[in-house]
Amino acid sequence: MKSVRYFHAIHLPEIPREAIYRRLGFRRSATTLTEAQRAETERSIQEAMDLIRLKGALLRMPLRIEAPCQIVVPGEAVFESAHLATFLRDCREVVFMGATAGEAVMEAIKADMAEERVTRAVVFDATASEAVDAALDWIMACLARIVQREGLNPLKTRYSAGYGDLALENQRHIHRLLGMDLLGVSLTNHSILVPEKSVTAITGIV
Repeated sequence: MKSVRYFHAIHLPEIPREAIYRRLGFRRSATTLTEAQRAETERSIQEAMDLIRLKGALLRMPLRIEAPCQIVVPGEAVFESAHLATFLRDCREVVFMGATAGEAVMEAIKADMAEERVTRAVVFDATASEAVDAALDWIMACLARIVQREGLNPLKTRYSAGYGDLALENQRHIHRLLGMDLLGVSLTNHSILVPEKSVTAITGIV
C-alpha cells in the first residue's frame, strides 16, 4: 500500500472570490451591490479566510475493476458503483483525496447564527465551502505535477461519495484510507464528515 501524503497547511494562490460570489447568488449581469455592501461582503470574506485552516490528504493506489460495477482496491476496499467504474475504466490507479477548512470557521458561523448575524454567517459559509473546494483543486494540481514526471496523467475531474450511484456510506472507506482523523476530521453515524466544511473525492491516473 502506498503511503498517504498529507498537506498540513494549504495556501491557496488566491481567494476564490468569483466562486464565493456565485455561491452567494450574485450574478454580474443581474446583481447590483452598493459600495457599502461590496465592502461589507469583502470584509466578511477576508475574516472567514483568516479563520480557515486548509489541510488535505492524497493517496494513490492500484485498482481493479470487475464489471459491471465493482471497483476493487486490493486488500483495502470494494466500491460498488457502475458510474464510478465507468469514470475510472481507463485508469491504472485510483486516487483518493480529502480536504478540510478546519473547525474555527464553523464555530464562527455557529456564533454568528446564534447572535443573528445572519448575513456574515452566510458569507462565511460560502467562503468556507469554496475554499475547501479550491483546496481539492490545489491537491489535484499537485497530483498532476507528480504524475506527469512519471509520464502519466491524472483525470481532470473528480467523483465523490453520495454522487450518482456511489452511496454516501463509501465515505467511511475513503476516510479510513486517507487517515483523515490526522487532519482533525471525523465521521458521524450517517457518514457525514465533521467539521462540516470537509470533503473527499476520487479521481484516477491514466
